[in-house]
Amino acid sequence: MSGGGTSTRTPTDAETTREAARSGARRGPGGPMGGMGMPAEKALDFSGSLRRFAAVMRPERARVVVLTLFGVISVALTVAGPKILGEATNVIFRGVVGTMLGGQVPAGTPVEDVVAGLRAQGEDQMADMLAGMTGVVVGRGVDTGELVTVLAWAAGVYLAAFVFGWLQARITAVAVQNTMRRLREDVEAKLHRIPLSYVDKQRRGEILSRVTNDIDNASQTATQTLAQLVTSLLTVVGVLAMMFWISWILALVALVTVPLSVVITMQIAKRSQPQFIRQWSSTGKLNAHIEEMFTGHSLVRVYGQQRAAAETFAEENERLHTATRNAQFISGTMQPSMGFIGNLNYVVIAVVGGLRVASGQLSIGDVQAFIQYSRQFTQPLTQVASMMNLLQSGVASIERVFDLLDAPEQEPDPARPVAPGDGGPVRGRVVFEGVEFAYDPDSPLIRGLDLTAEPGQTVAIVGPTGAGKTTLVNLLMRFYEVNAGRITLDGVDTRDMTREALRGSIGMVLQDTWLFKGTIEDNLRYGVRHEITDDEFLEATRATHVDPFVRTLPGGYETEIDDEGTSLSAGEKQLLTIARAFLADPEILVLDEATSSVDTRTEVLVQEAMHRLRQGRTAFVIAHRLSTIRDADVILVMEHGDIVEQGSHDELLAAGGAYARLYASQFAAPVSGGEETPAPA
Repeated sequence: MSGGGTSTRTPTDAETTREAARSGARRGPGGPMGGMGMPAEKALDFSGSLRRFAAVMRPERARVVVLTLFGVISVALTVAGPKILGEATNVIFRGVVGTMLGGQVPAGTPVEDVVAGLRAQGEDQMADMLAGMTGVVVGRGVDTGELVTVLAWAAGVYLAAFVFGWLQARITAVAVQNTMRRLREDVEAKLHRIPLSYVDKQRRGEILSRVTNDIDNASQTATQTLAQLVTSLLTVVGVLAMMFWISWILALVALVTVPLSVVITMQIAKRSQPQFIRQWSSTGKLNAHIEEMFTGHSLVRVYGQQRAAAETFAEENERLHTATRNAQFISGTMQPSMGFIGNLNYVVIAVVGGLRVASGQLSIGDVQAFIQYSRQFTQPLTQVASMMNLLQSGVASIERVFDLLDAPEQEPDPARPVAPGDGGPVRGRVVFEGVEFAYDPDSPLIRGLDLTAEPGQTVAIVGPTGAGKTTLVNLLMRFYEVNAGRITLDGVDTRDMTREALRGSIGMVLQDTWLFKGTIEDNLRYGVRHEITDDEFLEATRATHVDPFVRTLPGGYETEIDDEGTSLSAGEKQLLTIARAFLADPEILVLDEATSSVDTRTEVLVQEAMHRLRQGRTAFVIAHRLSTIRDADVILVMEHGDIVEQGSHDELLAAGGAYARLYASQFAAPVSGGEETPAPA
């Protein structure tokens, strides 16, 4: 498997040091990661996150302008509707009044004469109301033609408002989904730029939750609120203008309740905001637990930890339930509260409006329109208030995504990279010069390490767990950067090369196998950088003893496997990764306990294949089973990050040092009498 498709794992020889780093990262703001991944412990920057999201949407500004324009047109038409319907009410009311007057005075009598007669009779209130009406003809009923015309205008206005509103919704959906596509692309690119140290300090389920759940929630929030917010704000402005046009006194009465609405909205939002932060933080933690338990479900059963896992799930689920319930309950009080204020406003307007109609200062159609406007005025306020829970939830999610995008990145590739061997074939001479490294600055792991691996040489690295073996390989691959010293490939500092160029010449076979969902052939060809023939493909699979067991499968090389390879044994998965390295044909080979999962007989065959694979290549072999590295050109013995011994197998045994003790511990066995059999030479 070439570097471009390499899968990495947490170095098992540095677990103690790494756990210390993790613990420091989770202590909160004082830790190395500043509390990364724990948004519930810090305040939500609501306005700042909204501004940043607006910046992310900047490429869609043309669509935003268009949807805003359509929103203005739709709102203007919608606002005109009640006024037109009020005119229809006036047409009907004029007809009713004209018919009533026709039964009391001769038809065609001027309205002014009727008003004067009413005043002479002392009916001043009725006279004022009739004087305030226009278009009344004594003896004439409802003008059907005028009424139909007015209603047709109203229907046309509302239909046009619907069309523009529909177009606005469509454009909003396109703008939001384009933005979310770019945001997912940014997150995907970010995941390739963050260092392995960041990934090691996070639970995988937590990162997955940010990439999937949080982005989906932000998408849903933006889709539901963007156009609605624009429409609501425009509606408030338009309706307010119409209300002042009809009656400034009634408009001021309606505005009395606005400050109360604002205060209630702010108080509810203030209390629900922390609950939404806890909700999405708990979602991430619950996803992380589920992902871990599902991945390791076999071990959970083997060690009888089903009940413990279920209890942990119940605790995390209860935290999520509590946070979600509190968030929804608190934010859910917003709409009924605003509804109560709207009803209170409606009663006041109805009473005051009725008095002004009776005094002839307003027509009944204007009062009807004003009541509709008062509903339209409070409705967007209620909608905005009810959207606050969506906004808070969405902003909490988008801030978690921004936290991931703001995570520290690995050092960028050099602007003018250097290729080993002046761009020619990589020879594979690897040199460590005074390399120093520590996962935790307070606990140095590797100090002043010097090592030279000549082209075509096999270098075996042995030592106890935690000695720094896998760390050495991670430094070579630049999964971690050295703190001091340098590593060169064919005389070129690896930091002067692009990571792609460096890893493209290195193939890895790890103890922890990695397969993806697809066919066996797809997995084997993963990372192959050049065209290979079917004969070359079969030659590699036969050399690694993959071909025999694959042909026993129902689909052969087209057999579908899942990402865990559950249909294959551990040894078969290991053989597939070894064959993948064969096909990648790298110049440098890294074998990290590559035969740990195969049986003894297969191990012998694989060792022969590995020997052929290593011919002409620089190979680094990390091994615990020392029998697998006896033919290595150089064996390095590491303890506490230092190379304490190096030499061939025979030389190190003869020296009787650390290697000899390791070898004896594996091959010497106690016999009766307490004596030990001598270690084989």
